[in-house]
Amino acid sequence: MSAYTRAPQKVRARYDAAPEKSATLEQLVINEKGEKKRTATEGLLWLLRGLSFTCKALQSAQANPTEELSAAFSKAYEATLKKFHNFVVKGIFSVAMKACPYRADFYSKLASDPTGGPSVPADKLNEELNNWLSALDNIVRRLEKFYEEGGHNKGF
Repeated sequence: MSAYTRAPQKVRARYDAAPEKSATLEQLVINEKGEKKRTATEGLLWLLRGLSFTCKALQSAQANPTEELSAAFSKAYEATLKKFHNFVVKGIFSVAMKACPYRADFYSKLASDPTGGPSVPADKLNEELNNWLSALDNIVRRLEKFYEEGGHNKGF
């Protein structure tokens, strides 16, 4: 099981253990700060890093309409996750980036109607994806600032 699969489970476990101290993600992290093991704080941080990676990759793909996803995700990895990984994980990511779907296939799948109806037009898809990425970027930036200013990322 990867860190990105375990991360939400760690946050959920903390919430379930102390719901009154976990009404927001920020409260959850603040109330865990004094504890020896801050598993939810660490889990949320890795989830945040993964979301930042995904957001930056898709923003790059949106800004560069001819760029293949493998290039967009490779650049995003360099900018976000690489500094946190050892040489083994870096090698695994390098290979994994080569397994990204082709851009045309990915966008076609995003545009398709799962019920078999007509696909969403490209301009509508791009508008919706840009709106979604903008919202995700705002959330990621807010939580990154919270972690940095509060020193919550120390030791991870």
